Amino acid sequence: MDIDFFKRLASSLAQQFGENCEVLVHDLRGGDPEHTIVAIENGHVSHRQAGDGPSRIVLQAMNEKDPSQLEDRSAYLLKTHDGRIVKSSTIYIRNSEGKIDGILSINYDITELLMAQRAIGSLLNHSEEQRVPARIPQNVNDLLDDLIAQSVQIAGKPVALMTKSDKIKAIHFLNDAGAFLVTRSGDKVSKYFGISKYTLYSYIDANIED
Repeated sequence: MDIDFFKRLASSLAQQFGENCEVLVHDLRGGDPEHTIVAIENGHVSHRQAGDGPSRIVLQAMNEKDPSQLEDRSAYLLKTHDGRIVKSSTIYIRNSEGKIDGILSINYDITELLMAQRAIGSLLNHSEEQRVPARIPQNVNDLLDDLIAQSVQIAGKPVALMTKSDKIKAIHFLNDAGAFLVTRSGDKVSKYFGISKYTLYSYIDANIED
């Protein structure tokens, strides 16, 4: 086990990923379970320093009779004593005989990222009724097109399959939404639903059938 190499690796990884990334090197060759950390970068993450003792995983490695049973672990979550959440990976350093001489541990503090995720999630939450984000129209023609599309959704079937009752329901929605305030909207709506303007106005005045 080249301690100097792993110390340099730990330093490079910590510089690559910043101050939230703690990287440790444990040396297990001395048989001293109370002082296994020989190198640590950004120790403020877990409040440890060189010379400190092992974690549960390190003790398990030191106690394991058959090292071949231990496999590297990646991207699992741990919590520090002060409640911070870290995303961790453990890489076993083996000698030519397969015995575990050391451990490289990477602990990335994701506490602030989780807080940001929750904050963003709350902003992105929407009602169950609005599963598809509504479009922001650029002009009244876009707005009218959107209202017509919504009226078709409310009717529940394409225009070709609509009954008179369906069309009345759709046109009532358009009227309530203010669609007919748009200039020449009556012409466009009449053409879309395949009815005359006289029929359109009669549908606006008609009662909706259950």
